Amino acid sequence: MSPLKRYEDKDVGKGKKIAFFILRYLIIAFGAVCMAISLELFLVPNAIIDGGIAGISIMASKLTGLPLGMFLFLLNLPFLILGYRRLGKLLVLNTLFAVAVMSLTTALLHGVPRFTSDHLLAVLFGGFILGFGVGLVIRYGGSLDGTEIVAILLSHKYRFPVGQVVMIINVFIFAAAGFVFGWDSAMYSVATYYIAYRLIDIVVEGLDESKSVIIVSDYYEEIAKAITEKLNRTATFLLARGAYSKKETQVLYCVVTRLELSRLKSIVQEIDPNAFITIEHVADVMGGSFSRKAAHH
Repeated sequence: MSPLKRYEDKDVGKGKKIAFFILRYLIIAFGAVCMAISLELFLVPNAIIDGGIAGISIMASKLTGLPLGMFLFLLNLPFLILGYRRLGKLLVLNTLFAVAVMSLTTALLHGVPRFTSDHLLAVLFGGFILGFGVGLVIRYGGSLDGTEIVAILLSHKYRFPVGQVVMIINVFIFAAAGFVFGWDSAMYSVATYYIAYRLIDIVVEGLDESKSVIIVSDYYEEIAKAITEKLNRTATFLLARGAYSKKETQVLYCVVTRLELSRLKSIVQEIDPNAFITIEHVADVMGGSFSRKAAHH
């Protein structure tokens, strides 16, 4: 959830809503400027591309000699029009604003000397700045790549995971980059994309990752009490029945931070070494005692 989402509540005054509306678009603009800096001052001068529409735009600019910013804007437009009705007006408008800022900034930065001619440094810093910028835009309700809109629409229609659709599209884009810029550049581009992808996750979800844990044990009461006393977390009892034994029991469900996970496993193992534990990543947590405790960290 965007940190500004809570200010969209009806109970919040009109003045605050306007202030945080402006702040939202300032942050989106900053993220778009970061992507433009990454492209114009790190990646493009070193023949390294990004995935998605940005990658296609870089290759089109190279082959035609026309400005990169023009392709970034024009190639994204059809996808924004395509997603206008299906994905909601706000997302598309935020994306249009972000793409416009990014395109304009790349035009202003064109011709500015690159920061480095070292490909490894360009991959590391370019990927870092790119991922940070894209992550900010996504976190505050926009996007910088029309292929993500296509991926969402295809996932709705054919039940394909969005991540898989984006990956397949980018495989073709990076393969094409090998023919346009050479295979060394294509491999540098893949490394840049990976760095940016990982940083996007950190910016969107935060460093304090959460984990959901399911614990199956005959000592569920004792484990729940220990979790409350030693971790200051709450747990939920879920009624369950064994498929083989047909025996009814209680299953524990709780959410902890990544740093608390090791301590939780130790607590469970001390009480019941035979307990069955499953752990999954949680993208976001809202409400309850979890968010109140996290706010104090």
